[in-house]
Amino acid sequence: MLPKALNDAIDALSLLPGVGPKTAERYAYYLFKSNSEVSRGISEALNNLHDNVKTCPVTFALIDASEELSPFYTDPERDKTTVMVVEEPLDIYAIEQTHAYHGTYHVLGGAISPIDGITPEQLHFGELIKRANNDNVKEIIIATNPSVEGESTALYLEKILHEQNPELKLTRLARGLPLGVDLSYADQITLSAALENRTQL
Repeated sequence: MLPKALNDAIDALSLLPGVGPKTAERYAYYLFKSNSEVSRGISEALNNLHDNVKTCPVTFALIDASEELSPFYTDPERDKTTVMVVEEPLDIYAIEQTHAYHGTYHVLGGAISPIDGITPEQLHFGELIKRANNDNVKEIIIATNPSVEGESTALYLEKILHEQNPELKLTRLARGLPLGVDLSYADQITLSAALENRTQL
């Protein structure tokens, strides 16, 4: 039998997604063997997480608790007439690493998935429509994930946005085969997208 404190740590770590019992055991034992400052640092960071991070009321990106709005929205260098729609806040940082986009963002908070009980009413569609009107948005880039749920969400977005403003420019991120992937390893959705978005040589 393991000591109660170690068992408690294993149980807590097992709550993390993708962390099974054995992995949780390894993490807990690693933390026990490490300098106690490592565990204290992790503990302090987790304790501060909910108090010091909040959601921007306009973009729904993650911001510091001391901020009113996301810098992605308030930065005068950002083009507010262009909005990229993503599913989750962390998707923003993947785009930002490219240094190729200078518009603003809108986080839906997930994707439509009836099986998981996620309906359009639970996502930030209404707020996006308001933003499109308030900021005189000219283009909305749909950057949902290339999954069944992401595709359903993109189609729903296209429908409601065209109904609200037929003149609004709607675009989607190009989809297809990534570099370095063999055809035999590509999934059907990726292959279909690659065929649809093929270019002339």
